[in-house]
Amino acid sequence: MTTTAPGPADTASAGTGPAAPRRLPGVRRARKAKKVDGPQQRGMLRTALLFLVPLLAFYLVFYVFGFAFLARTSFQRTDLSFMDPESIGFENYRLLFTDDRFLRALLNNVVFAAAAVAGALTLGFFLAVVLSTGMRGRKIFYAVFLVPSLMPVALVASVFGGMMESRYGTLNETLRSANLDFLAGHWLTEPGLAYAVVIGIFVYLVGLPIMYYTADLSALNTSLLEAAVLDGASFWQLLRTMLFPLMRTTHKTVVISILLMSFRAFEIVFFSTKGGPAGGTEISGTYVYNYATSPGPQVGYASAAAVVVLLLALLLSAIQLRFTGKSEE
Repeated sequence: MTTTAPGPADTASAGTGPAAPRRLPGVRRARKAKKVDGPQQRGMLRTALLFLVPLLAFYLVFYVFGFAFLARTSFQRTDLSFMDPESIGFENYRLLFTDDRFLRALLNNVVFAAAAVAGALTLGFFLAVVLSTGMRGRKIFYAVFLVPSLMPVALVASVFGGMMESRYGTLNETLRSANLDFLAGHWLTEPGLAYAVVIGIFVYLVGLPIMYYTADLSALNTSLLEAAVLDGASFWQLLRTMLFPLMRTTHKTVVISILLMSFRAFEIVFFSTKGGPAGGTEISGTYVYNYATSPGPQVGYASAAAVVVLLLALLLSAIQLRFTGKSEE
């Protein structure tokens, strides 16, 4: 009769208590989180603050101090020398909101932004969908629409301004060489044509919306689209009834981003039409610049305009953060 050594089960049944759990080979026992005591925690906090000090100093000097200085100057009558400023209370703001030119500049901001939003939600969305299909020749579309958005806006606006110049511009020279002289026009000096040129530049810069849409389309669940294709849905039906509604979160991001961009579009207007003719294409940025660089005690008035524009931009930023937070939830 052979005897066998008692196993863990026999030991447990013999009354020696439950067997200790066996640890699998290659698996380490998890260590308990080490509690950080008070002095060590304060040392880590000091180290973190040392890394934050340069950024906080930059923020305080260039943002907080700059905005405080701008707000104080908006209640004064002074010039670029800032010598002997005269405190005038809210007079600059009263003059600002009764100035039709400033109100028209804000209206131009809204119109140009609306045109850019319309272009992004239609042209930008369509191009993003087409480029996501892997079509042939998509590198040409990337070069035409995405590369300009990665270049300095001042350069793009300067190129457009040179192309639209009435005497030696590329567009008019091309029309004349094709015996279409009657189509050549004063693109930057006639009010209607200049307005259309600026809108065209805003619509053309759809590279950022295309990148937004392309990123979300790459993460889209394709099973729904495949089921719709099997049911006989056409490309336009997929685009209109499925893809466009599925991108509603991206639509919000694009709209708010373009609205914010319209308040930072100084280069587009300044390097193409300079706000002309007769202030017809002027926006808030060129309005502030023209008054800030004009002779006389106009700096306080320009500061008041800058404060109003900055507060509007901050309001749009708050709306964007709220929409972004809801979309992440």
